[in-house]
Amino acid sequence: MKNRKEIIIGWMKIIAGLIVFALGVHFTIYANIGLAPWDCLGMGISYHTPLNYGLSMTIIAVGVLIIDLILKERIGYGTLIDTFFTGNFVYAFNRLNPFPENHNTLTGIIIMLVGFVFMAIGMAIYMSAEQCCGPRDSLLVGFGKRLPHIPIGFVEILLWAIVLLIGWLLGGPVGIGTLISTFGAGIVMQLVYSVIHFEPRKMKHKSVAETTRLLLKKEMSVE
Repeated sequence: MKNRKEIIIGWMKIIAGLIVFALGVHFTIYANIGLAPWDCLGMGISYHTPLNYGLSMTIIAVGVLIIDLILKERIGYGTLIDTFFTGNFVYAFNRLNPFPENHNTLTGIIIMLVGFVFMAIGMAIYMSAEQCCGPRDSLLVGFGKRLPHIPIGFVEILLWAIVLLIGWLLGGPVGIGTLISTFGAGIVMQLVYSVIHFEPRKMKHKSVAETTRLLLKKEMSVE
């Protein structure tokens, strides 16, 4: 990112990517075979509060974002946009879906796998803006740094287990799709990234402070 135009285009990329990602999440919910841990938690909260799924996920994201800040993780505009928009995008897709509820397990598995593909593509789009990832990814990195002797994969499983347990206790849908989400989403993501030749670890993310400085620098140079 070198100027204001690139930064604004980056924001547009983030929003576009999150819309594609949200469509993928919607597919995993519509599959109706059990939800991924975070979605299970969001749905569980919506069952016990006046909040809909979208607002529940937004509240969760804000809470996670606060923890990220406490852990001093890098926060970018992408993190903030993800926090406040993704859950509501998913909720909008859930409301707009014209198809009847799915009750076939095999069809549900296919729909869920298609959802994983959209999620991976959406993540690639918004990560390409290089303005940091979502709050949940930052949380995983933050915990991983503080548990250096435990493989990051086990840290993720532990985190997801805690989230899933709370979601299940709140009545969130758990089923074969939960197991597929836990182990299959990452595999599909890797396959998609191999096909489109995208390597997330090569991205050079900028924080909110760094991006803001670039914006202000550009304004000053124009003056």
